[in-house]
Amino acid sequence: MTRFLGLVRLSRIKSKIIVFSLLATFIPSLFMGWLSYRNNRQVLEEKINQELVNLTSHAARGLDYWFKDREYEIRVFASSYEVSQNLDRIYKGESSRDENDTPARRLETYLASVEAKFADYEELFVADLRGIVRASSRGLTGDSRLPDEWLTQIRAGDAAIGKAQWDDRSGKAIIPLAVPVRDETRTAEKLLGVLVAKLDFGAVNDILGDYAPKNEDELYIVTKEAVVLTSSQPMTEAFVISTLAPRTADDLFEHAGATRSFTNFRGTNVVGTLEALARLDWGVVANRDRKQAYSQIISLRNATLFLMLGVLVVICGAAYLLGLTIVGPLNRLTTAAAEIAAGNLKVRLPVFSGGELGYMTEVFNRMSRQLRLVMGELDATNKELRETNKELHELSITDALTTLHNRKHMMDTLAMEVARGLRYDKRFSILMIDIDDFKMYNDTFGHLPGDEVLKELGTFLASTLRTEDYAARYGGEEFLLLLPETGSEGAGQLAERLRQRLEEKAIGAAGDHQGITVSIGVAAFPENGADPEELIRRADSAMYEAKQAGRNLVRVAKGRRGRKPAKS
Repeated sequence: MTRFLGLVRLSRIKSKIIVFSLLATFIPSLFMGWLSYRNNRQVLEEKINQELVNLTSHAARGLDYWFKDREYEIRVFASSYEVSQNLDRIYKGESSRDENDTPARRLETYLASVEAKFADYEELFVADLRGIVRASSRGLTGDSRLPDEWLTQIRAGDAAIGKAQWDDRSGKAIIPLAVPVRDETRTAEKLLGVLVAKLDFGAVNDILGDYAPKNEDELYIVTKEAVVLTSSQPMTEAFVISTLAPRTADDLFEHAGATRSFTNFRGTNVVGTLEALARLDWGVVANRDRKQAYSQIISLRNATLFLMLGVLVVICGAAYLLGLTIVGPLNRLTTAAAEIAAGNLKVRLPVFSGGELGYMTEVFNRMSRQLRLVMGELDATNKELRETNKELHELSITDALTTLHNRKHMMDTLAMEVARGLRYDKRFSILMIDIDDFKMYNDTFGHLPGDEVLKELGTFLASTLRTEDYAARYGGEEFLLLLPETGSEGAGQLAERLRQRLEEKAIGAAGDHQGITVSIGVAAFPENGADPEELIRRADSAMYEAKQAGRNLVRVAKGRRGRKPAKS
């Protein structure tokens, strides 16, 4: 168990307290939150289902009442004396001398008057038993025949309802509704024909609009063929163009009255239900946007999660504080001991409690104080030694007179630069600088002014060079400069600038003496040498060439003697 706790980083007392507190809070909170979310979701789903079912039920009942009223009205019109007697006279072939007083004309006049009085009728017409139109409210006749299944229903005394369709004559969507026309004046009723009314589909739209809530739910009618006929909200497609997925339509009709999740004809994820209209093979669908429908439960879920998170934070904080009060003194002792082992002897622990831990803290503080006294003396001695060593190191690499680097340090640095150049194919150059006629200057003005000249020259070189360049006193009045990443051409140009500026600066000018001048020899790596000694030799030779040519000159060494210059 101890090994396992160590692997999961629970070996510390404070960690155990915090983890236990979190688990003791998280598990019940998670269970209660899940239970609350499930119950609230169930209640919300039942509420949504009930609202949608009520909506479809009321809309379906309204549509059913509307169709029954229209059917009743048409049956009343069909039983009218004007319809039955005039249709019977048409069958008998009766005519009149007045063309405006024929049976067909009187029947059309009657149908037109009915259409004018009732806004739900787009057209009324009477057809014989063969399906041929004999009279129309619009004065239109033709040889189109009624469907055979209509005639079967008409002979059985039932009304026949056609499919919703687009009527090119009126430019509107209509629903055909047909009822039988009988001669009821005889003892045995005689079937004379069929009265057909084209019902304006706009009335269906109005019914859906009356029942649908504003900007919330959508009501629409879908057929079993998955065709969407109309909706309480504006349709984006033409009549009978919008469709549901066939599987969706089948599922809605199969589970009529139950709430289903699906994608509607607008491509929106919704929850909805369907109420079937058996006589019309239609279904009234009410759906609601899924996000909107479950927004309350989502908000509740988020609130529950935030509440759980807040509780966990509070419990974690309380457990952390409790852990500090229990293991704080032990942690302080452990940390302080580690600091002393690391060399920090200034540790002093405050004593916050009595008992064993308080006594241990006081003993620890006394031990720390004694160690500080002993180590303080050692630190003072070590500090003096470090300062002495630092001074000795600086003296060992610095020229005391010019404060530039001395010859030993210069040779070490040049050796490292050669090694770096060989390894990484880097080039560099050195300048060997010698003061012209310096011995004569010393003999004329004395050694102290000569030393001042050397100091000023060292200061001038240190302030003139780039940060990455290197300057050292080679010996006597000779100085050596190291120029990394610089070829012989660039080094020669730099040497010439140094010579000119030094001549202008007139260091050591006194009386008739115009100031010192220098002769400079330039050697480049690797074309003039591949080791420090050879490079210095070539630079020194170039410097002597400058002196022999008249002094106050710069000379650049040629390629290696007896060898072709190396390509850099």
